[in-house]
Amino acid sequence: MGQFKFDVFLCHNSQDKTAVIEIAQQLKLTQIKPWLDDWELQPGLPWQPELEKQIPNIKSAAVFIGQSGIGPWQEEEINSFLREFHRRKCPLIPILLPNAPQEPKLPLFLEGRTWVDFRTGSTVHTDPWKKLVWGITGIRPESQPVVQTQQPQISSLPQKIWLLSDFSSEKGIDDLGSEKGVDYTRLRDLLKAGNWKDADYETYLVMLKAVAREEGDWIRTEELLKFPCTDLRTIDKLWIKHSNGQFGFSVQKQIYLSVGGIADGRYYKETWEKFGDKVGWRMSEEWITYDKVIFSTFTKKGHLPSECGLVVGEDNGMEALLLRLVNCNI
Repeated sequence: MGQFKFDVFLCHNSQDKTAVIEIAQQLKLTQIKPWLDDWELQPGLPWQPELEKQIPNIKSAAVFIGQSGIGPWQEEEINSFLREFHRRKCPLIPILLPNAPQEPKLPLFLEGRTWVDFRTGSTVHTDPWKKLVWGITGIRPESQPVVQTQQPQISSLPQKIWLLSDFSSEKGIDDLGSEKGVDYTRLRDLLKAGNWKDADYETYLVMLKAVAREEGDWIRTEELLKFPCTDLRTIDKLWIKHSNGQFGFSVQKQIYLSVGGIADGRYYKETWEKFGDKVGWRMSEEWITYDKVIFSTFTKKGHLPSECGLVVGEDNGMEALLLRLVNCNI
């Protein structure tokens, strides 16, 4: 990001802190460095001089508007950024949180700027996560319309960005074949709706059924090494089709091989760390927990499906799964 220490300043009303922290955490997973007061201001020191000192080090600003509107300190921050960013011709991005009013009251100078709208509605529009990154980085995303059909709580904001795919009816596209009599209809429908979180868990459930295990159990390494190829191919094709090639086991296999991996069922620490960095399963050199998985198309390629149900003790079932993908020619 060049000369700037931070990619985006997160200007917000303190009443919206929870939602803004969640967004900041998701941005960090995509290698965007946000400036957030909770993370950057040292307790006991006056905040305004420190903020003014940091302004030249920040590439852009995001102004969050929630149910309570613009806060009093937020207005001072906006005015400072407006002057500085106008001079530097940098982005100042208004962001409407899910609980923002349908007709939010914005300062006049923000009304002329393109919003990023996280509110729900029946209209089809560009994924707000992609618009936010576009505003911060200046890099235009591939156009993918989304539809939001359910009002999310603030705490679940990152999980409610749903993709509206172009569903082809070509013969064979949604072949739901199974060697074990597993019904993949629900998985198909969840992926079709872009409900990535529930689809991820459904993937765990159907894989359990394919090896004759029940919910709450996990899949053993030896079972992954003999996993039915037809079922593995069905799961992979559904993920690839409905994510437009962004997600899927075979996508993960190609990424693993691209970082020097050898799909022989054995664990190679350095290679797995490179793979984890590549697909967004590691942040700040640490493996993320399941609650940090991003269930949106606005994430790294290969981020989904997750490892849900594939971790057995200290062994990582993904090595066995990758070997099975190779043996099944997937």
